[in-house]
Formats: sequence, structure tokens, C-alpha cells
Amino acid sequence: MSVEMPNPSMTMGQKGDDVILEVKDLKVHFHLDEGRLKSVDGVDLVIRKGKTLGIVGESGCGKSVTSQALLRIVPNPGKTEGEILLKRQNEAAGGSGTGDVVDLVKLDPVGKEIRSIRGGEIAMIFQEPMKAFSPIHTIGNQIMEAILLHRTSDKKEAWDIALETLISVGMSNPEQRLNEYPHQLSGGMRQRAMIAMALASHPNILIADEPTTALDVTVQAQVLKLINDLKEKLNTSVIFITHDLGVIAEMSDEVAVMYLGKVVEYTDVDTLFYGPRHPYTIALLHSIPSVARRSERLESIDGSVPYPMNLPAGCGFYSRCKKAQSGVCNVADIPLVKVKDNHYVRCLFAEEPYTGGDGR
Repeated sequence: MSVEMPNPSMTMGQKGDDVILEVKDLKVHFHLDEGRLKSVDGVDLVIRKGKTLGIVGESGCGKSVTSQALLRIVPNPGKTEGEILLKRQNEAAGGSGTGDVVDLVKLDPVGKEIRSIRGGEIAMIFQEPMKAFSPIHTIGNQIMEAILLHRTSDKKEAWDIALETLISVGMSNPEQRLNEYPHQLSGGMRQRAMIAMALASHPNILIADEPTTALDVTVQAQVLKLINDLKEKLNTSVIFITHDLGVIAEMSDEVAVMYLGKVVEYTDVDTLFYGPRHPYTIALLHSIPSVARRSERLESIDGSVPYPMNLPAGCGFYSRCKKAQSGVCNVADIPLVKVKDNHYVRCLFAEEPYTGGDGR
């Protein structure tokens, strides 16, 4: 097998009009007194117009830090390296509308250009809206702020857009909610308000960082359906971050499985569920409850994600992998390898596809 990153030989212009964001060798390292903490260590992603890329993995694997890097909001002392190539299309948000490509890593994190992109062309639904919203400003003021920054300078028009957006996300009594504070809303309502604020500027890319966390099952289903419906209506690209494979199956077109700051498997959603190659992906699928295997004990993955600091050479999954071989897997870093079209795996034993039959 030859080493090959996702579409490595193509430039942004050669990929076609459907690719609007490409991430190349993204690294986010935190230089601490104890050493260098590698939260994200060489991630490659491709985001296509109107499609959803799911990013899945255990807590601590680097999913949220990856999303922060895309918006250039990584907290100090984090340092971002690599390339984040955005094809700018939103004239209202400061783009030329001609598809100019800009590398977000090279922009000043507090500069004018990145501020026009952040919240304008790339918006984010944060994991905990109660913490993301300001507690001392009304929902209406906070949604209007995004609209005034990226769409219009007229406050009356901004208010009308905010009201229209709340209606579009199915908020009950939207006029009343605009004048209420975050603590006055239920969890589901706050999540809808967060989605409304993210969508108010008509972004080209929407990052959803575990948007259904702490919501009951009924509200989760409503939020997921809402994101899918708005994606279809606005032709918005979505980066959906979660640890729930059931949600990935429902929401995603392509999937990146992350482990210890790296992408260990990257493919389309059907291949991920019916032909996974990486032992970690297979172990995750085995851990999903199934009616067909209700009499069997659920499998678990022994151990936990290692602390990403001063790591030894070799595969990050080595200590937990049933296929691991000493002197092979723990000698050098494992490259991401192409096993077939649009299917990339970071494993030395990924030649044969898994045929265990676990599906959605």
C-alpha cells in the first residue's frame, strides 16, 4: 500500500466547485511547563458544499480543538500550524463572491478578515449554549449582534431577520423569546436559539459541536431534523462533531474517525458502517447496542485515550488494540494509507475489510 493523504496531489481549484474548505496537516500544540501537548497532530479534512462531514471519537481525541482551530479561537498557549484553505463565497461577509482561497492559519486571529469569516462564512453551534450565550443580554440582542456584523447595519431590519430566523428554527412564541434571557429558556429552546444565531448570517459552513449534549431524546431528534432541514434549504455545509455513532449514521455523508489527535479512518458513511478497516472503528461499532445481539454482553474498549503529551513512537491505539504487534506497531508513527477510493486508514493491518455485519 502506498502512503496517501485524502486528495493530496490536488489543489483547491482542481478539486471541483463542491469543495469549499480543505484542511491540510493541521496541528494544534500547547507548549506547557510539563512538555508539548499535541491536541491535534496532523489532521486532513475536506468539506464539500451542501454535505455533512461527521467527526467522531472518544472524549479527549481532539474533535472540539479541531473546530476551534477552524475558527481560529484556540485558547492560549495553543499554537496552530498547517493549512486551512477556505474558498470565500459570501460577499455579505466580506468575501469577493468569486471563490478566492484564503489560508485561515495565516490570518491574524483578531484581525478584520478572520472576524468577517468567523460567524459570517463559518458559524458554530457550541456544545453548551448556557455557557456560550451571555447571561446579561437578551437572546434578541445576541442574535442581532451577529446580523449587524455580517448582514446589515439597520437595527430594524436586523430585528426582523432575527425574528424570522427564530421562526425558521421552530421556536415557540418567537417575539417573546427575543426579549428573554438565556436562563429563561429550556435546554431545547436555548439550543434552537443557538442554531438561529449561527444561521442568521447565512454561513457557508456550520460547525455543530455536539449540539444535542444534555438534551432528552425527543428534543435531540428535533434538533437533528432541524439541522438537516436547514442544510437542505440553505445548501449549507455541516461539520458535525459527536461521540455518538448513531447520530453519525443519521447526519453524515462522510466521516472522519479521530483518535489521539489524528484521523485514523476517513471514508463515506456507508463504508464506515459496512466495511470499516481500523481496529478502533471496529471496536466502536461493536460497542453499539443491537437488538440482534441482545443476549450478548456489550463489548468495551479496554483503557482510555492516553494523555497526548510526550507520547512514545508508534500507533496511538497500540496499548488498547487486539491486533497490535510489538516491534511493528510501536516503532514509528503510522501514516494514513489509501485502501480504496475515498477510504483512508491509519493502520498497518488494514488490508482486509471488516465483514462482521454491524450496520445502522
